Amino acid sequence: MSLFRSTAVIGGLTAISRVLGFVREILIASVLGAGPISDAFFAAFRLPNLFRRLLAEGAFNSAFVPLYARRLESGDPDGPEGESPRAAAERFASETFSVLLVVLFVLVLAAELAMPWLMRGLMPGRIGDAEWISQATVLGAVMMPYILFMSLTAMFGGALNAHGRFAAFAFAPVLLNVVLVGLLLGPIGTEWIAARWLALGVFVGGVLQCVVVFAGVRRSGIKIRLRRPRLTPGVKRVLTLGLPGAVSAGVTQINIVVSQMIASLQVGAVSWLSYADRLYQLPLGVIGIAMGVALLPTLSRRLQADDLAGARDSLNRAIEISAFFTLPAAVALGAASHFWIQGMFEHGRFTAADTAQTGAVLAAFAVGLPGFIGVKVFAPGYFARENTASPMRFAAVGVGVNVALGVALFSWIGVVGLAIATSVAGYVNSGLLMRGLLKDGLLKPDARLRRRAPRIAFAAALMGVAVWFAAGAVRPQLSGALVPDILSCLGVGAAGLLLYVALCAAVGGVRFGELKTAFRRA
Repeated sequence: MSLFRSTAVIGGLTAISRVLGFVREILIASVLGAGPISDAFFAAFRLPNLFRRLLAEGAFNSAFVPLYARRLESGDPDGPEGESPRAAAERFASETFSVLLVVLFVLVLAAELAMPWLMRGLMPGRIGDAEWISQATVLGAVMMPYILFMSLTAMFGGALNAHGRFAAFAFAPVLLNVVLVGLLLGPIGTEWIAARWLALGVFVGGVLQCVVVFAGVRRSGIKIRLRRPRLTPGVKRVLTLGLPGAVSAGVTQINIVVSQMIASLQVGAVSWLSYADRLYQLPLGVIGIAMGVALLPTLSRRLQADDLAGARDSLNRAIEISAFFTLPAAVALGAASHFWIQGMFEHGRFTAADTAQTGAVLAAFAVGLPGFIGVKVFAPGYFARENTASPMRFAAVGVGVNVALGVALFSWIGVVGLAIATSVAGYVNSGLLMRGLLKDGLLKPDARLRRRAPRIAFAAALMGVAVWFAAGAVRPQLSGALVPDILSCLGVGAAGLLLYVALCAAVGGVRFGELKTAFRRA
């Protein structure tokens, strides 16, 4: 399957999940607003989300997939004599699964026992509020097993991805959002009771995702079985590569957790960050994560085959495709940030004051969106060569920048300073990754990329001006009614998208015949 087609499959299903996730956030804003209770829910949810990014999207994407793909391509030289490549890959997956299950069980148990202290660490501004800590601890304890099921889901999904089967793993997150949206549409009582129902929904959603992806593994004929847990050479290699890979891949979430800890000093600030995070995570998930997931097995196979030219071409096309989708999203979100927040969220318990704060945060995050997606695109160039140490070092630099800048700016301009710091850290991390790939020779921008990238940026800038004027004209018409306001936002967004596509085609930023060809199977 071609890179663009793979990205489209993952991105399309991820888009469904992210849109449902956005609906979920709209309903949460209406039910919980932005205050102590929503802060508690988002703080508790951040913990399993962080581990999901570190383990599921980090350790397994960076370590397990390349190692599994290598065995699938050429077998295991240390395996039994006469073992086929597929059997070697399945044995490796079974060994990893068995050890992972034990490690995750211990991790979840330890986190459950330490939950009151974990919540105090995540929200230091709330340490003196014993009732709040108690309620948040309950939410965290209910959601924590989500890590177990999502990490297993990631391992099963990594095996499917290495076989070129992306649909089941990409579809799985839809289930979590279906469960939560279903709960929010029903009668769920007071705000604290609603938060507890949502926490239970997270747990159920994790179980369903694991079941669906494992069913996909069984349908594909991949045999992953439970064995006696042993630290085999392959499992040790996963652990060695996985730890730094987890840190580097989860750096954006780490930076957000750091920002959340600082934001806990101000009531509602954690919620403002979370609502803005959901909006810019829509393009980040659809484009960046989808591209990273699709690109890694492609690069791994080409580098295993000593096809450096093919690997360079894949990386160039990944940058081109990401720029085509990312730049207009970043420009549109930044140009009309308050309009999007007011139209989407200002209903029920979410107030105009919340809109002002969240809109400013969203604008700062939008500026950093290309940097965040750059991390997702450039990191596979290291992971495919089983180099997770360099991205970890670069991620550490980014976290350091985020902490130092976040503390300084929060004391000066409040919560928006935390978003600015996170965006700057994203560019620092992305820039270091890109510089390393250029130095190693894996990244070599070709004539097509150099020609099209400025034209894509020009079309996005013109579209941004148009969206700014359109949002200014429509915003006074927003009435606070949920459906009409959302339709107004969708109308402005659709008009901006159509204008951007037309402009991009006119200036030569994209050729639609190539997109059609890219969808065909390689």
